[in-house]
Amino acid sequence: MHSTSVLILVGILGLALGALLAFIAVRGRGGVDRTQELELRLREANNKLEDFQLQVNEHFDQTAQLVHNLTESYKEVHEYLANSAVRLASQDISRQMLEAGSGKLSENDDNLKSVAPPRDWAPKEPGAKGTLAEDFGLEKEALGGSGSAASR
Repeated sequence: MHSTSVLILVGILGLALGALLAFIAVRGRGGVDRTQELELRLREANNKLEDFQLQVNEHFDQTAQLVHNLTESYKEVHEYLANSAVRLASQDISRQMLEAGSGKLSENDDNLKSVAPPRDWAPKEPGAKGTLAEDFGLEKEALGGSGSAASR
């Protein structure tokens, strides 16, 4: 009898140990699946990032090429207009344009130094108030009156 109870006890312990190992194996395998899933998501995110970076690089490459083409087109238009202006204008105007392009503004640059800059006020008579004076055009009231000229 003693051997039957030991046999039953060993069977129950074996069954419990098998259940415990099965539980650990299933749980461990779920952890591996989760790890594999996270690694897959990480690879996908890295691939998306690399694709985005490639698109950004292509965008800036194409933008640089288009700006270069625009600059070249501008130069061609400018040269065409300058050549046409020289060819179609009279000889005197062509000569003046070429001189202006060389940095020389006129034959007598010294005369330009004596030219005064424009004034931003109207000429006034000596002793009169200029147009930039604070009280220009305001008439002072008699000393005995009340109120100021601004209250009119």
